[in-house]
Amino acid sequence: MIPYQWFTEARSRIASHVHTTPLTYDQFLGVYFKWENQQVTGSFKARGAFNKVLCLEAWERQAGLIAASAGNHGQGVALAGKHFDLPVRIFAADSASPLKIEAMRALGAEVTLVSGGYGDAEKAGLAYAAQGTGTWISPYNDPHIIAGQGTLAFEVFQQAQDTYQDDLQQATWLVPTSGGGLLAGIARVVRQVAPGSRIIGVQSDTSPFMHALFYHGSQDGVQERPTIADGLAGPVEPGSITIPIIRHYVDQILLISEADTAQALAHTWHQYGQVIEGSAAVVMAAILTQEFSGRPLVAVLSGGNIQPALFQQIIASES
Repeated sequence: MIPYQWFTEARSRIASHVHTTPLTYDQFLGVYFKWENQQVTGSFKARGAFNKVLCLEAWERQAGLIAASAGNHGQGVALAGKHFDLPVRIFAADSASPLKIEAMRALGAEVTLVSGGYGDAEKAGLAYAAQGTGTWISPYNDPHIIAGQGTLAFEVFQQAQDTYQDDLQQATWLVPTSGGGLLAGIARVVRQVAPGSRIIGVQSDTSPFMHALFYHGSQDGVQERPTIADGLAGPVEPGSITIPIIRHYVDQILLISEADTAQALAHTWHQYGQVIEGSAAVVMAAILTQEFSGRPLVAVLSGGNIQPALFQQIIASES
């Protein structure tokens, strides 16, 4: 397991590079919302990317950065690369969000499109990095990435205490899940600070790879379908360190339907005036459709990078 000290060090290390995003409380629902859609690059991914790059040796940085991404991790890596004036190459599926592809390029990354889905892009990126062409920055299978993502939990504890006089010792945390970097990082911190909490991963039922690993120990045979939660798509790298961390610390992983995800995305706009992407909307959908014993809930709304036309289509259809 990752030492707790790594998380406290990551918090100090990245403080000047990321935003402290808002935490709000909905008294009617009994839910704290952590709005990472207001993070730099529009998602939580910058936390892990900066922590990883700041931990690299100088020669590892100068070799250039290589990553695979559905778009948000790539933006985080590209931003860190731009800060240090490093070359960045991102492998992405040719079906990835055009908005996210252009955002990566706007930050200076060279984007290589790969036929297929996220899993194909990750395989291509790993193969390219294995040739010694640069330093691989995994979206999730890396302790420094996980430690960076876990800094979000420190913020929530501090904000809840300062603003709402709540120590969150008995809260239930709802965290979007794909490869598991965010869930693993938050779970490690929460178990240390508030061991009486419940931690629940939330995943789209269109890509239930971590769900299968959590409950059955294997993702073999999992079928992937198209989804508006594009940031949660794709299989988990075999042997990822997120798998044992999640199985050790997490209580449950929920699956959310595509229809409920779309409805929750529209609800978030109409109720809170916030634009979130499908990867974040799965958490709002869980709140709206599932029963949870006890309050408060802590809902991590992980990002807001959604194609404008898709957002307008969902809003119109769910009005």
